[in-house]
Amino acid sequence: MTQQEPELYYKTHLEQYQQEVKHLQKRIALLSLLRIILFLVAVALIYLFYPHWKTLVPITLVSVVAFVYLLSKHTDAKAKRAFYKALAASNAEELKIAAKQFHHRAAGEEFQDPTHNYSLDIDIFGRGSFFQYINRTATKAGTQELADALKANTILDIEKRQEAIKELASKPEWRQFYAAHASLVKVETPAHFIVDWVSTYKPFLPKVMAYFPQVFTLITGLIFGAIYFEISGSQTLLVSWLLLGLGLTGGYVKSINKLAANSDKVKDTFRQYAVLLDRIENETFKSQLLQEKQQRIQLDALKASQIFKQLSKALDALDNRNNIIGAIFGNGFFLNDIKNSYKIERWIATYGIKIAHWFEVVSFFDAYNTLGNFSFNHPNFTYPELVAEGDVIKATHLGHPMLDAQKRVDSHVTLTNEQFFIVTGANMAGKSTFLRTIALHIVMANMGLPVCASSSQYHPMKLITSMRTSDSLTDDSSYFFSELTRLKYIVDAIAKTPYFIVLDEILKGTNSTDKAIGSRKFVEKLVASHATGIIATHDLSLCEMATELEAVENYYFDAEIVNDELYFDYILKKGICQNMNASFLLKKMEII
Repeated sequence: MTQQEPELYYKTHLEQYQQEVKHLQKRIALLSLLRIILFLVAVALIYLFYPHWKTLVPITLVSVVAFVYLLSKHTDAKAKRAFYKALAASNAEELKIAAKQFHHRAAGEEFQDPTHNYSLDIDIFGRGSFFQYINRTATKAGTQELADALKANTILDIEKRQEAIKELASKPEWRQFYAAHASLVKVETPAHFIVDWVSTYKPFLPKVMAYFPQVFTLITGLIFGAIYFEISGSQTLLVSWLLLGLGLTGGYVKSINKLAANSDKVKDTFRQYAVLLDRIENETFKSQLLQEKQQRIQLDALKASQIFKQLSKALDALDNRNNIIGAIFGNGFFLNDIKNSYKIERWIATYGIKIAHWFEVVSFFDAYNTLGNFSFNHPNFTYPELVAEGDVIKATHLGHPMLDAQKRVDSHVTLTNEQFFIVTGANMAGKSTFLRTIALHIVMANMGLPVCASSSQYHPMKLITSMRTSDSLTDDSSYFFSELTRLKYIVDAIAKTPYFIVLDEILKGTNSTDKAIGSRKFVEKLVASHATGIIATHDLSLCEMATELEAVENYYFDAEIVNDELYFDYILKKGICQNMNASFLLKKMEII
C-alpha cells in the first residue's frame, strides 16, 4: 500500500456517497408526491361513496395501509440519506485531516490529567494533540475508551492489540459504516445511566398482563364485528368497552409515565446500538481480541442486535402514547400502554444483566476503529517488532507522527536497556520534539499502533515523564516544589516497576549552580537505579557524566549561522552541542 492510497480511497468514496445522497433525495421527493396523490385520491373516493359507509370502510382501510406503506418507505429513504450523508462527511473530514486541518475537532481537554505519568508532557490531549489528530469515535463511551487506551501505560497483550488494529485497518468500509451509524445518535444517553436504570428497575405489572391485553384486543375486534353486522346494542357496548380500557390503563398511569420518561431518554441509544451490534455480529474477524469481543455479545437463542431491536420496538410503541388520539383509542380498545410496558419490563428482567457487556463491546469497537483508521491512514508507518531483551528502542527513520512527512527530519535511534541519553542543543534545534517523538513511540507501541519509523525493534516498557511542571496557587505550592514532587514520584515509581524516563530541563526553579549540582545527583540516582531514559538540558556540565558512567551517552542537536541567518538541520548527532543561539536571537530581534 502506498502513501497515496488512503487519500485516493477517501476521494473515490466521497464522490460515491455524494451521488447516493442525490439519488435518495430524488426518491424522497417522489415518495412525498405519491403520498399527496394518494391522499387526494382517498379524499375523492370518500366523497364519492360518502352515503355508502360499508364501501367506505374497505376504501379507508386500503388508503390507510397504502399511506402507511409509503410513509415507511419515505422514512427508510430519509434514514438512508442521513447514513450516506454521514459517510460523505466522514470521507471529506479525512481529506481535511490529511491536510493537517484538524484543530476544529474535539481536543479532549476533559481527559487531561496533570498527575498522569505522561499525558500532559507529550500533548496526548488538548489543542493540536495526538488525541485530536486521531480521534474518530462517535459515542461518548467510545471516546472515553480511546482516552483510557491512550493513558493505559500497559505492556501486556501488545501483540493481540497489534493484530486487532491491523485487521480493522484492512476493513475501511466496515469501519466507516460502523462510525456512520454511531454518529446518527445526536443526543446519546450515557451507557452508565442506562445500566444503572436497568439494574435498579422494579417492575409494577403483574404476570397476567402477559396475555390479558391480547384477550382484551380480541374482544374489541368482536365488538367492531358486531357493529359492522349491525347487531343491536353494539355501539353502546363499544363506548362502555372504551371507558373500561381507559380505566384499566389509568390504574397504572403514574408508573407508566415514569417508565415512559426513562424510556424516552434511552430509546434512540437502543435503536442505534442494535444497528452497531448487528454490524459486529455479522462481520468475520480473525484476530483473537476482536473474536473475544464478538463472543461477548453472542447468546444461544437470539443475537444481541435482535434483542436490542425487540426493546427498541417496544420503546417506540410506548412513545406513541404522546399522540392523544392514539393514547385514547389505543389504550381504550387495545391496552397499548400496558402491553408495551409489560414487554419492556420482561425485556429488562431477561436481558438487563447483559446490557453492560453489550455496551462495553460497542464502545470497544468505536475506540478501536479509531486505531484501525490511524493505521490505514499511515501505511508507511511500521508495527514495532517486539523483543524480550536487548535494545529498548532500535528504530530507523524515527519521526514525530504528526509532522508533515515532506518536512520531517527523522532520526536513527538505538537505546539499550539501562542506558541514559543526555541530549543538548541550541534553542529550537529539536530537543523537545525529539523527546516527544521517543515518548510517543513508546505510547503508540504499547497501544499496538504502528509507529512513525521505517523499522523498529522494541522491548516494551512503561513510560514516565517530567517535561512540564506548573506552580499551583490553589495548593499553595511553588513551581520548584511541584517539580520536586514530580521527581520524587518518578523515583518512587521506578523503585517498583521499570519505566522509560523522559526528562526535559529539570530543576528549572533554582539557580544555575544549584541546578547543575542537583541535576547531576538526580541522574546519578537514576543510573544507580538501573533506569533507562533520556534527559534534555542546556547545562553542558551534565555531559561530563558520560566520561564517568558507562550507562550515559551524549547526543545533541546543532544550529549554525549561515549568511546571518539561523539554520537548523534537526539531525541527532553523537556528542555535545557547542553552538548556542540565545545571544544571536536577541541581537537578530533587536532586543539587545
